[in-house]
Amino acid sequence: MDGLRDVLTRLQRQGAALGHFNVSNLVLLKAVIAAAVEVRVPVFVGASEGERDFFGTYELAALVRVMREERDVPVFLNADHTHSLGKAVEAARAGFDAVVIDFSALPFDENVSRTKETVEAIKAINPAILAEGEIGNIGTGSEIHETVSSDFRNLSTPEESRQFVDSTGIDVLAPAVGNMHGMLESMVEGKTKKHLNIERIAQIRKATGVFLTLHGGSGTEEEDFVRAIAAGINIIHINTELRVAWRRSLEGSLTSQPSEIVPYKILPPVVESVKQVVTSRLKLFDAQLTSEGMHSSTGR
Repeated sequence: MDGLRDVLTRLQRQGAALGHFNVSNLVLLKAVIAAAVEVRVPVFVGASEGERDFFGTYELAALVRVMREERDVPVFLNADHTHSLGKAVEAARAGFDAVVIDFSALPFDENVSRTKETVEAIKAINPAILAEGEIGNIGTGSEIHETVSSDFRNLSTPEESRQFVDSTGIDVLAPAVGNMHGMLESMVEGKTKKHLNIERIAQIRKATGVFLTLHGGSGTEEEDFVRAIAAGINIIHINTELRVAWRRSLEGSLTSQPSEIVPYKILPPVVESVKQVVTSRLKLFDAQLTSEGMHSSTGR
């Protein structure tokens, strides 16, 4: 199987982006992998510090290794939003393909120094691992918000993006380009959508020349995704949409089977519901994908 860097380069050349989906239990993981197998495109499995603490860092890595070997699609594993050197090192030692080093809440200079230190530490463990850094404020947590903070209007600039990349040695940059973590209730109901600053994405891509990640993709206007990929976005994170599907489907399954206590009879509809969300996003992120002619993982 090609490495993550090779896959990102190939997708970029084809005008596509790698879908990144967070998991915190086996139900979500099964759904993400099943969607990738059905659509037959590479997929990025992500887990934040909180998700890794619940799932188990080494346990998740072991499961992904097994699934990767048994299925004919490239599956990569990302340590999402890692806020300490120790947690980043743990993920690298567990065999993760990438680490999101997130000190974006700190002043810029401190973000630079701590990100650089962490990049050097994880590269010493595995030179092939991709290190991602983050700048700007897009909020924290995959939640349903009541209002949008005015801080989300402050976009990352091309100048600070170039300085950050040059000073840290990261492989991937996550800038603030109108995106935000979580969703508003109106977004969950489909009444409103997030909108991205496509021009700023293109400017940052030109200034840095590195892979770009869009965090907080849930609830974004679909056309904005397409335009963002064309402007230089290589990885798109989806989390809240999966959690909403998980919660609603689980409630429905429990309501329709009020006396059932067997997990493997209650949970299949939940897997299917989350899988449908992932499938729709994977198809959208791959510009060349059609229902009549899907790519094989080896022919991409």
